Amino acid sequence: MSKPKQVTIVDVAEAAGVSIATVSNVLNRGGIRSSKETIRKVEQAAERLGYRRNTMAAGLSRKKTYELGLIVPGLNGYYGLLAEHLQVEAHNAGYHLSVFSSGGFDPEIERRNLEVLLQRRVDGLICHGLAMGFESTRSIVNSGTPLVLINGWDWPEDIAIGAVNLGFATASEQSVKLLADGGCKKIIYVGSKKAKAVDEQRRIGFLRGVELVGTGIDYDLTDIKEIEVEAFIHNLHGSLTPPVGLVAFDDHIALRLLSAAMKMGIDIPNDLKIVGINNDYIAQHSYPGLTSWDIPYTYQAKKAIGKLLRKLQNSAEQKLAADQEKESLDEAREIDVPLTLIERQSTKTL
Repeated sequence: MSKPKQVTIVDVAEAAGVSIATVSNVLNRGGIRSSKETIRKVEQAAERLGYRRNTMAAGLSRKKTYELGLIVPGLNGYYGLLAEHLQVEAHNAGYHLSVFSSGGFDPEIERRNLEVLLQRRVDGLICHGLAMGFESTRSIVNSGTPLVLINGWDWPEDIAIGAVNLGFATASEQSVKLLADGGCKKIIYVGSKKAKAVDEQRRIGFLRGVELVGTGIDYDLTDIKEIEVEAFIHNLHGSLTPPVGLVAFDDHIALRLLSAAMKMGIDIPNDLKIVGINNDYIAQHSYPGLTSWDIPYTYQAKKAIGKLLRKLQNSAEQKLAADQEKESLDEAREIDVPLTLIERQSTKTL
């Protein structure tokens, strides 16, 4: 039996009706932007003919793999949506993005994921914070592979080339002002220390907000477990003069607080006002609707990929990054991405 003929990029180019150079650029993530229609035609032709590229050999021959690595704490909610947007931006830039989850800020899983990605010789890394801390990260990321952090504040320059951080502190500060303006004399931050760096930013903003609104506001900061939610709400309802304001760590905690209050017949928002963060699906479709802060996912993803591109670009990629370069000549090492308030029935009657 004769050996089947090996499909080459010449065959793919002929089937797709494009040049060999275009096929090479699309399939090898060459960094030169192609139209979506061209990419579709080339990928469909390659799949139809059964073309398979040797990614390892291609990467070794170019000393570049056109692969980026992403580590996030999980793949649900904010992290999953962020990963999707980063995937799109990486693809548009000619790169493949490999996504790993750390199982909820587990430093050992983070370490293993980093080691695997570096063994695969990814060109760059994007990580959401890192629970493993400065020294452990420095001991692994020491081969010159650039690292951009998502929501990673004050990391040393010898570890990360920069960070793209959501404005959680400002959102928390403005949440306090919103609640104070709504008549709340007692305002409580309900946090989650599991997400250490992000929770810290929310607390910083909360205390800034308390200072901003001045005297006459009683405040507290607490952490709450799911089993404690109803007892927490019951104590608030029985001991405090309404309205009481709650700034929740995120919309998931806000929803648990809202549900417990509704079970007890507490009047939302006249007796209790609640603000979340992330503007998740649950915030939009809960009843009453949750006031929350919306995240500009596309903007955050563009900024993170842009930082890596500017570090990785070579002569073939200069045109691709030109627009971003013009926009970012004076860009700070740490970019603060503002959130947008979406007010719903949990803070005001609509």
